[in-house]
Amino acid sequence: MTNLLPIVTIDSREKRYKMVEFTIGQLAKETGCKIPTIRYYEKIGLLPDPPRSDGNTRRYCASHKARLFFICHCRELGFSQSMIRDMLSLSDQPDRSCEGVAEIARTQLDHVTRRIKRLAQLKKELERMIADCHGGRVGECRIVEALTSGSAMS
Repeated sequence: MTNLLPIVTIDSREKRYKMVEFTIGQLAKETGCKIPTIRYYEKIGLLPDPPRSDGNTRRYCASHKARLFFICHCRELGFSQSMIRDMLSLSDQPDRSCEGVAEIARTQLDHVTRRIKRLAQLKKELERMIADCHGGRVGECRIVEALTSGSAMS
């Protein structure tokens, strides 16, 4: 779907329609996604290859921008590339049930929940190691001792 937005020309004040286009630099700036990452998402097929100008410059449109925002937000939430690919595939079929997307989100929530539990265990262990440290010399440091002996992960 082409996104057409009305623009007003300065000279004639007549309305005409033009597709909003972005260079890769503009797209990167507007989405906060780095240029190499945008190219990578194109390479692995998460972001469709944009058309190119006569000068061979990539020309992105609003749908590229929306899709890139989607991908970036998914990455922030910890979704894997495979999960993102599946959700994009489902979102490309707007008449389908959203149950598939919900299932992917539930799976990610389970991963996050397990990770939070593991991080809480790591936090406790770090707190214990720090509490056991009474200052002094590094040669007698309880933190270094715990990390060296492997007891830090008990």
